Amino acid sequence: MLELAVAVPLLALVLAGVMEFGRVFYTAAEVSNAARAGVQYAAINTANASNFDGMQQAATNDAANVPAMTATASQFCECPDGTSTSCSTGSCSLKRTYVKVVTSAQFRTMGTYPGIPNPISVSSQATLRVQ
Repeated sequence: MLELAVAVPLLALVLAGVMEFGRVFYTAAEVSNAARAGVQYAAINTANASNFDGMQQAATNDAANVPAMTATASQFCECPDGTSTSCSTGSCSLKRTYVKVVTSAQFRTMGTYPGIPNPISVSSQATLRVQ
């Protein structure tokens, strides 16, 4: 009987830890997938590559289960040698255009645990060459 009294709270603590671990990794996967959905929206056609609101909305729609997730879309260009250049007035030939979507959310644990911050920041970014 004494063993059961010791084992049940310990098992409950382990179960709570496993649940929180699963929840934080689910949130991280959703945030990562949302960033990918944003750049995939830009890859549909060249007009979408400059539609930052559309990319952000695609990312937000993909992570509907993550409350208060934010998405930020941007565009940048590089020359073939890897140097940065302006997308509108680039000075190199064969300029490469990229879009980047950065997503982030705050994960809140169900309880407070020693050594584990609450909330936990979860973020991801995806970059895709569009031209």
